[in-house]
Amino acid sequence: QVQLAESGGGLVQAGGSLRLSCAASGSFSSIVMAWYRQAPGKQRELVAQISRGDSINYGDSVKGRFTISRDNAKNMMYLQMSSLKPEDTAVYYCFLRTFQGTYWGQGTQVTVSS
Repeated sequence: QVQLAESGGGLVQAGGSLRLSCAASGSFSSIVMAWYRQAPGKQRELVAQISRGDSINYGDSVKGRFTISRDNAKNMMYLQMSSLKPEDTAVYYCFLRTFQGTYWGQGTQVTVSS
């Protein structure tokens, strides 16, 4: 059974940085791994994704500030977030698409104070 666990969220001042981690367990062949976020009262939105072939895409609002990466040997994915803004405040979710299905983590809260 595939499970995802996020960590690294917290409270940070505007302009600061945070690094989120996603640990994937179980047996799977990844097609896409991604970070999504959901702010109160808003729809869940794509933050960044990295494909099986290492193609990377970012949401427009985070381009130039966030960096997605992964370590296939450790089944880990990361999101380095810099120049954080109060509008980045949200619950951040790890997402995995495999040939067997899609999976979500429980989410980690990121709060950016002004």
